[in-house]
Amino acid sequence: MKIMKHLFFGSGYDHNWVLNHPSNELALCAASESDKTGIRMEVYTDLPGMQFYTANFLNDQMSGKGGAVYSKRCCYCFETQYYPNAVNTPEFPSPILKAGQEYQTTTIYKFSTI
Repeated sequence: MKIMKHLFFGSGYDHNWVLNHPSNELALCAASESDKTGIRMEVYTDLPGMQFYTANFLNDQMSGKGGAVYSKRCCYCFETQYYPNAVNTPEFPSPILKAGQEYQTTTIYKFSTI
């Protein structure tokens, strides 16, 4: 029931998922496909988390390319990242980059047809 309450108050998904793959190893973390178009998207990352957001606050007043209208929950995002509040939670993988360190991570969005 807890997640249902969050879905109601947040008007949809805006949740960070902990990914189940070895630290810093590139792995498949999400996939989505459309029966209508036959397009499939796979997301690979070496990061520990992924934010799943369902466009909860878009409205019909937002338009895009070619005049397309984007309404509430018409789309979704897979955003690979560290966990929210990781800078203040020592037991989480650290997103902190210190002077002289190099930041390198990989996220791949792979598109195909089914």
